Amino acid sequence: MYTIKLFLFIAPLVISSRIDQDYSSFDSVSPEPKSRFAMLDDVKILANGLLQLGHGLKDFVHKTKGQINDIFQKLNIFDQSFYDLSLQTNEIKEEEKELRRTTSRLQVKNEEVKNMSLELNSKLESLLEEKILLQQKVRYLEDQLTNLIKNQPEIQEHPEITSLKTFVEQQDNSIKDLLQTVEEQYRQLNQQHSQIKEIENQLRRTGIQESTENSLSSKPRAPRTTPSLHLNETKNVEHDDIPADCTIIYNRGEHTSGIYSIRPSNSQVFNVYCDVKSGSSWTLIQHRIDGSQNFNETWENYKYGFGRLDGEFWLGLEKIYSLVQQYNYILRIELEDWKDNKHYIEYSFHLGDHETDYTLHLVEIAGNVPNALPEHKDLMFSTWDHKAKGHFNCPESNSGGWWCHDVYGENNLNGKYNKPKAKTKPERRRGICWKSQNGRLYSIKSTKMLIRPTDSENSE
Repeated sequence: MYTIKLFLFIAPLVISSRIDQDYSSFDSVSPEPKSRFAMLDDVKILANGLLQLGHGLKDFVHKTKGQINDIFQKLNIFDQSFYDLSLQTNEIKEEEKELRRTTSRLQVKNEEVKNMSLELNSKLESLLEEKILLQQKVRYLEDQLTNLIKNQPEIQEHPEITSLKTFVEQQDNSIKDLLQTVEEQYRQLNQQHSQIKEIENQLRRTGIQESTENSLSSKPRAPRTTPSLHLNETKNVEHDDIPADCTIIYNRGEHTSGIYSIRPSNSQVFNVYCDVKSGSSWTLIQHRIDGSQNFNETWENYKYGFGRLDGEFWLGLEKIYSLVQQYNYILRIELEDWKDNKHYIEYSFHLGDHETDYTLHLVEIAGNVPNALPEHKDLMFSTWDHKAKGHFNCPESNSGGWWCHDVYGENNLNGKYNKPKAKTKPERRRGICWKSQNGRLYSIKSTKMLIRPTDSENSE
């Protein structure tokens, strides 16, 4: 292009100079007849210019052709991407419709379960009232019989009285059996209710409108709401045959690990996971195994519990407190690192109530891993939205609720679950770790926190 412009600029100058020379020679020399052909030099200049112009045009055409090919390739890529995106959008819309239909069905089933639960609860209450009335009548009849026997010991018992006693006993046994059946059905309905709630929450978490989980910043924000374990609590009525903890369940003959219903003294009925090992049963209060549960939860959720008892969960500070008020308990912590090495440590401990921020006081009694929690100190529980006094930076550095202290602040079994790829020191500190007093930092793969009474044989 530059060559063409140069030629157009030079050609007029050359022609004008030739014309001037012709005029000057015409003035000085007598006129001669004009030649019908251009001068040889002019022809050469014009030919050279045309040659350069041809080369310039050729280069320009090749360059333009390459640019057009690039544009066509980009347009093809864009068309293919747009087509793929439209297919994915249609698939997502279909999945969204299916999720909405499933959610609607689950909501209907949930309402049915709620209605059945309320109906069973009312029947249970009426049966309990009838049982109390029958017991009062039986006591009255027993008192009357006792007086008759004392006053007339030589007279044999009347057949009608004997048949009445037999009938009352049979009725009492029937009521007890019926109560056990109703309570078992009620427990099963509660489990189904919890499972339906968990499925609904999973569907919401995997829905279209859910945003991806952001990485933790210096000031953590409120995490997504997870199902709390206190959803499967029941009304605090008299349940004479519901055990107070896993140890009592074990002493009654249940020697299999699993989910059971308990009711500690002065508490409601709730479900726990009983872990049977070495001839005793422990109540599992925390479990981390694969990082499927977000533990950067609120104070409210740490207070009442969250997660799934058959997976990762936190039982809840209120439930733990109601358990340990019954007897003297042992706290056992089991750890497994990424090299599959297993460790444990046991403490005798005391736990305060919510007014003390669930203050924890520990004394080590056994273990095969160095202690990482200070003994004989009051450790107060904190979360990102509830700061214990004197521990304002604990939740930000730990990314999960924990008993904070100022001696070895890098320990937190409720921290972010890090895969083995988390090699940097800040990531390890924010994750599940156990730093002993000698400075060794254990990167943890799975954890368990369990409790049982000190005297497990005589706890019932």
